[in-house]
Amino acid sequence: MAGTQSGDETDVRRVLGIEGTAWAASAAVYEVDTDEVAIESDPYQPESGGIHPREAAEHMSEAVPSVVETMLDEAGERAAAAGDDPDAAPIDAVAFSRGPGLGPCLRIVGTAARAVAQRFDVPLVGVNHMVAHLEIGRHQSGFDAPVCLNASGANAHVLAYRNGRYRVLGETMDTGVGNALDKFTRHVGWSHPGGPKVEAHAKEGEYVDLPYVVKGMDFSFSGIMSAAKQEYDDGTPAEDVCRGLEETVFAMLTEVSERALSLTGRDELVLGGGVGQNERLQGMLREMCEQRGASLHVPEDRFLRDNAGMIAVLGAKMAAAGDTLAIEDSAIDADFRPDEVAVTWRSGEPEVVRTTASGPAGETAEQQGAEATVTFEDDRVVKRRNPRSYRHPALDERLRTERTRIEARLTSEARRQGVPTPLVWDVDTESSAITFQRVGECDLDDGLTTERVRAVGRHLARIHDAGFVHGDPTTRNVRVAPGDGAAGGDRVFLIDFGLGYHTGHEEDHAMDLHVFAQSLAGTADDADRLQAAAEAAYRRTSERADTVLDRLRAIEGRGRYQ
Repeated sequence: MAGTQSGDETDVRRVLGIEGTAWAASAAVYEVDTDEVAIESDPYQPESGGIHPREAAEHMSEAVPSVVETMLDEAGERAAAAGDDPDAAPIDAVAFSRGPGLGPCLRIVGTAARAVAQRFDVPLVGVNHMVAHLEIGRHQSGFDAPVCLNASGANAHVLAYRNGRYRVLGETMDTGVGNALDKFTRHVGWSHPGGPKVEAHAKEGEYVDLPYVVKGMDFSFSGIMSAAKQEYDDGTPAEDVCRGLEETVFAMLTEVSERALSLTGRDELVLGGGVGQNERLQGMLREMCEQRGASLHVPEDRFLRDNAGMIAVLGAKMAAAGDTLAIEDSAIDADFRPDEVAVTWRSGEPEVVRTTASGPAGETAEQQGAEATVTFEDDRVVKRRNPRSYRHPALDERLRTERTRIEARLTSEARRQGVPTPLVWDVDTESSAITFQRVGECDLDDGLTTERVRAVGRHLARIHDAGFVHGDPTTRNVRVAPGDGAAGGDRVFLIDFGLGYHTGHEEDHAMDLHVFAQSLAGTADDADRLQAAAEAAYRRTSERADTVLDRLRAIEGRGRYQ
C-alpha cells in the first residue's frame, strides 16, 4: 500500500473516488502530493424527459464498474511511476458519494466502493456529495472561511462553516435550480439537460418579467416556472422566456449569496454545482463580489458538474483525519444533509472581521448591507437601496422601488402593533431612500442573549397576528439598546422590513421563524438554545402559535437535498 495507517490517522497519498448520485457514473484518482486529479465519467442521457430513477440505476450498474476499473489502472500506472512497491495496493483509500441522491444509484456506488476497499484492504470513506461541492472550491481557492452557493440539479442552498459543521443559511423551498429549469425545457419539448439549452437561447432573447421570490435567504422556483410556462403558452418566444428565467433565477441566487456574506461578515464566496457552469450566473456573482470587495472562486467545469474528483479530494482529507467507515456501517443515505456532517478534517473557527457603524449618536458612519448602504447621521439613519448592476435594469428598479415602499409601510405598521421599530421620517421612492430614526447601539448578532431573542420571538408573534411578516428577520436586522427598555432591560427593535408582506398563512409566518433560526445557526455558538427561547416566547404571545410552530417543524424536515 502506498501509505500506512497509524492510530486514528492515515498517511494518504493516493485516493480512488467514486460518484453516482443521480446521472454521472464517475471515478477519479487523486494524488495528494502533486494535487493532481484524473477523472473518468460516463453520464446518463435519457432519451426523453428528465432523469428516470430506474434507467439511471441501470446505467450506473453498467457504467460504474467500467469507470472504476479505468481509474484503478490509472492508479496502478501512477504507483509504478512513483516507484511504489509493485506488490502493494495502488491506492490508500476508497471514497464514495454516500448521499444525497437517488437511492438505487447510490446503492450501486456504495457496493462498488466496498468491493474495492475489501479487494485492496484499504479504508472506506463516505462523502457527502454536497459538502464535496463546497470543499473542492475551498481546497482549490485556498479560502479559509468562504460562503458557498451550491447551484445544482436537485439542490440549491447557501452554506457556511461554523462550530464544526457547515450550516445551511438559505435553501430552496421547493425544487433544485437545475430541476426547475428542466421543468420549463421539458414543457417546451427540449431534451435533458435543460440548463445549457436555456443558456444558449437566453443569449438571443429579450428580458421578460417573471416572479421574484426571496424570503430572507430562502427562495422558491415553483411560481417562476409556472409563469414561464404560461408565457410560452401565450406566445412569448422561447428565447425571451429563457432570458427572463436566467435574469430572475440567477439574480435571486446572487442576492441570497450577498445576504449570506453580509450576515456572516465574510468576504469569500465559492460556487459549486452543475448549474454553476452558466456564464451569466458566474458573471452576476463576480460583479456582486467586486462591488462588495469580496473574492469569488469558480472551479473549472469538470469540478462543477457531478464528478468523482471532488469525492476523492474530500475523501483524502477525511481519511487523513481518520474519518473512515467500517464496512458494516457504510450504508448510503439518500437524504444526507450537509449540516449533518461532522467536519473532522478542519479545526478552529474562522476569524471574521465585521465592519459596523454602531457607535453612539452624534457620529457619522457608513455601513454596507446586503442590498443597501446605511449612513448613520447624528440621530437619524439614511438607507439607500443602491442599484445592483448584476441585475437586469428593469428588474433592479422594480425591486428597489417595491422594497422601499414596503419597508416604510410595514415599519410603521409594526410600530402600531406595539413592536419597537424606528420612526420613518422621510421616504424618497425615486432614489429608493428612507430616512429613519436612529435606534439601538448594536446589531443583535453583536450581543446575542436569551432575553433579546425572546423579544424577537414576541415581536414576530405580534406582527404575524396582525397579518404580515417581516420577511428577513436575521440577527443583523434587529437592533439593541442595552438597558433602554422597561424596568431597565434591553430594548429590542426590528428593522429592515423590505422583504415583508401581508399574509395570514401559517406557512409564511413559520418561514419568518425559519429565517431567524437559520441566521442564529450562522452566527451563534448556542443556536439551538437561543432558537428554543425565541420559540417559547412566540408560543406565549401568538394566538396561533401551535399551528405556526407545527408548520415550522414541517419546513425544517423537508430539506431539499435529494
